[in-house]
Amino acid sequence: MTKPEQDQFSIEVHQSIAGIEPSTWDACANPAWRPYNPFVRHAFLLALENSGSAVAETGWLGQHMQLKSSAGKTIAVMPCYLKNHSQGEYVFDYGWAEAIQRAGGQYYPKLQISVPFTPATGPRVLAARQDQVRQSRAAMASATDQLAARLGASSAHMTFINEDEYTDFGELGWLKRNDTQFHWHNNGYSSFDEFLAVLSSRKRKNIRKEREAVAKAGLEIQVLTGDEITQDHWDNFFHFYIDTGDRKWGTPYLTREFFSCVGDAMSDDIALIMVRNNGRWVAGAINFIGGDALYGRNWGCIEHHDCLHFEVCYYTAIEFAITRGLKRVEAGAQGPHKLARGYLPVTTRSVHMIQDPRLRSAVADYLEQERKAVARDNKLIEQHHSPFRKGQPEDDY
Repeated sequence: MTKPEQDQFSIEVHQSIAGIEPSTWDACANPAWRPYNPFVRHAFLLALENSGSAVAETGWLGQHMQLKSSAGKTIAVMPCYLKNHSQGEYVFDYGWAEAIQRAGGQYYPKLQISVPFTPATGPRVLAARQDQVRQSRAAMASATDQLAARLGASSAHMTFINEDEYTDFGELGWLKRNDTQFHWHNNGYSSFDEFLAVLSSRKRKNIRKEREAVAKAGLEIQVLTGDEITQDHWDNFFHFYIDTGDRKWGTPYLTREFFSCVGDAMSDDIALIMVRNNGRWVAGAINFIGGDALYGRNWGCIEHHDCLHFEVCYYTAIEFAITRGLKRVEAGAQGPHKLARGYLPVTTRSVHMIQDPRLRSAVADYLEQERKAVARDNKLIEQHHSPFRKGQPEDDY
């Protein structure tokens, strides 16, 4: 893939997403030819900024790029941040930072091309026209090199990207990295029971047992979308989010204001699953609705109930996806435990531009071995640990 001539385009860099008109951004982010992705919407990125979640003070200084033609027309946009840490990314490079710092170099600041705190695959170079995608990627890659040099950034990292983006940036010399998530895939199921029927007997019985445990607890589960979601729901959900985050992961990344901002701006893209016990809200999970997928993001609870996490985050999400005719459920960044609940391994992808030749060489060798290990492990999981009955056409999943 060749780089375009500089006089064919210009690049503007904005420290706030507010510097780009929402209609201009969204025309590039979610054109009709690409499945709708809620996380690259202007409203989602603006909610992260306006709520104080992803701003300079938290280590996320916007460097959002706007690619324009020589006539001044916006061709593509790209979410980008200058960072002084590696938190909230879900593609871990702490070892790289330590290595270059031990050698006397500096890893931070770096450029992060991603949606903050969101380990969900989607496009990063957002082009309005399909016939301008590859040209836009080449232009953005060149602009990123120049921006990194100007800002003194050691590197640039584009994470949770589509396969074709991964291929194109690899051809431009960026280092390629793979990892694994577990996704549920909809094979045209008309009901949850129809999905259960294709699982192995042991897995099917275990899921039914887990769902029965929640049902026997007498909990009330509601799936709320659009105007059904109130500020009271957000108050309670944030309580769950903070409580669970404090106990498991330290300081949570998202502020209370974020949920109000995103709820006000894009409530129809949200499926908020809330759990009530004797009239009191006790747990919840937020999901975002894409054009072909349901994206599970954050979960929290203030009461322990056996199997409730599985019910809310996996089984209720699957039922919602079946009802909406969505092709898959992406339930977040972690979890081989999802395998027993009908989720299969999926390769996730990122690309990395590293300035220092010493670090680049070492990372390239490491990533080559890591890609082989990821491919081997995923193949073994599908061959020997699939939750589906033998003889099922797993390639369809």
